[in-house]
Amino acid sequence: MFCSVNTQMSESPNKLIRFWQELKRRKVVSVVTTYAATSYIIIEVTNNLVEPLSLPAWIAKLVILLLGAGLPVVVILSWIFDFTTQGIKKTESFEELELKEVVTKPVKSKLRASYVLNAVLIIAVIILAYPKIFKRDTLEKLRSSGERISVAVMPFQNKTNDTNWDVWQDGVQDVLITSLSNSGELKVRQVESITSIIQSGGYTNYASITPTIARTISKKLDTHVFICGSINLAGPTLRVNAQLIDSNSDEVFKAFQIDGSTEKILQIIDSLALDVKNFLVISNLKKGVSPDDYQLIATTNSPEAYSLFLLGNKAYRNADYFASYKIYLQALAVDSNFFEAALKLSVAYYNEYLYDDAKKWCLMAYKKRDQMPLQLKIITNRVYAILFETPVEEIKYLRQLQELDDLVPSYYYSSGYAYSMLFQFAKAIPEYEKALEIYDKSGIKPSWSFNYEQLGEAYNKTGQYKKEKKLYKKAEKDFPDNLGLTYRKWLLATVEGDTVNAKKYLYNAIRIAKENSWTDVNIASQMAIGLSDIGKKDKAEEYYRKALSLEPDKPGRMNDLALLLIDSNRNISEGMNLVDKVLESEPDNYNYLHTKGWGLYKQGKYWEALNMLQKSWDLRREKAVYDHQAYLHLEAAKKSVAGLK
Repeated sequence: MFCSVNTQMSESPNKLIRFWQELKRRKVVSVVTTYAATSYIIIEVTNNLVEPLSLPAWIAKLVILLLGAGLPVVVILSWIFDFTTQGIKKTESFEELELKEVVTKPVKSKLRASYVLNAVLIIAVIILAYPKIFKRDTLEKLRSSGERISVAVMPFQNKTNDTNWDVWQDGVQDVLITSLSNSGELKVRQVESITSIIQSGGYTNYASITPTIARTISKKLDTHVFICGSINLAGPTLRVNAQLIDSNSDEVFKAFQIDGSTEKILQIIDSLALDVKNFLVISNLKKGVSPDDYQLIATTNSPEAYSLFLLGNKAYRNADYFASYKIYLQALAVDSNFFEAALKLSVAYYNEYLYDDAKKWCLMAYKKRDQMPLQLKIITNRVYAILFETPVEEIKYLRQLQELDDLVPSYYYSSGYAYSMLFQFAKAIPEYEKALEIYDKSGIKPSWSFNYEQLGEAYNKTGQYKKEKKLYKKAEKDFPDNLGLTYRKWLLATVEGDTVNAKKYLYNAIRIAKENSWTDVNIASQMAIGLSDIGKKDKAEEYYRKALSLEPDKPGRMNDLALLLIDSNRNISEGMNLVDKVLESEPDNYNYLHTKGWGLYKQGKYWEALNMLQKSWDLRREKAVYDHQAYLHLEAAKKSVAGLK
């Protein structure tokens, strides 16, 4: 009995061994291996062609199903038949071979075509599979190096066939950028940088931004990875797909898919943002979820409010501040606690010089800054600094924003402008130059001519006239026949005593201004400001008097002339008479009080001057924003009064 069992056990392995030998003899293993390698190559090629050729997504699935269905057919055929030099023949069974007399003939060793084919297939599979097998090493290397992973988020593509979802192409991008920027371990390129390159490339239709184009944009932004994706609808189900792609190898690190109902769009994006962040920053998973992740990234639960907010942003980017703050107000009417919209509304009002409204909405957002993601919190602090503090504090927050993304030109331009407001032009110059350097590196022109104009003014203030002239030649290529640049060239020619070019540029500046509906009084006033700024006080007075003659009853014109006469010691008594007249109509106007106070200072009446300048300063800080000249005048009065004690 025991012998019987042992015999059965010993026969079973022999059958398996014989079956395996038969598979090899019939070349089934070799054929299946070749088929698998070929199938893998076909699948990879198909996946790489679907997107560029705009093929339906089901093509890739169909290819996989067909190849899978073909596998058993290949196994059966390879068992029954064999490919020989004489053609396809039925493979003889093992028993039939044993009945035949085997005659061994010397065989000359030669390279078979099948060997070459298998070698080619192996090499192809290795080439295609290597990046996938080792793709995580790229991220692991970045994580272990201590270098922050840089990320660019492309606008998502609306594939719902419903144009109402177009606004969310920017919306998904915006929320993802805000969320990922909240991680100190990532360096996320901001919307401004990405949009500038997209617009310069003429990609007005986001559907034209293929992964290849997105990769090019990402490399211009000097990022390690980029994210692209789409918004899809299947009945009532909304699906947001995203891919995280290596900017260098074009390999997909990971694909993400989040489903939900349409009214949960913001929650879907938040979930996607969290998944992407956790994948990129593995250390967060080891430590546990960041305490910031509970915050709603968009700062609102209302898709309607956020849709309006995105429309407001579009108007704002086009410098249509009036339209933007109207739309932001609509968003806040839907969700009064939407403090991101409140903050942007504040900035829109500020750009329209509506300081009371700007401060009101800034304070609403500022009070809730501790509930905000990191980037939005810094931006809120910066806006608060502009409205309630000084350029010194603003520069501090701009430095923090530069730490989050060092390729946003506006962060450097704004830093330069803040230094200019403090009359620190030597410090402003490298900031302005850095902004232009980023534009040049990206292969796009600046968003506006002020990038050149402000740098030109800083060069002028520091006596670097050759650099200024060279800068304007470059600027002319980006902004031909531009009013601001022509105006700056006129001032430069005037400083250098180049009367021929000064006359030419002045003529062109006046022509362009009139073509843009400037009035004669506004032209005269602007010429006076520029001439006074470069020290040409005689000509400045001439144009201030011309402006006053065109609007003799306007208090602002009187005050402009009065301040020039007082500040330059040209005619202090006339200046005081003019400012006394305007104060009769507007006794609490901080600008007029400042002129009067400075006139008193020039007359040596330091106590009266200090009281007047202090009153002006207090009103200015309440109703307007910081002014460095007013600050310096107040400090001068304080110092003089202290010397009397």
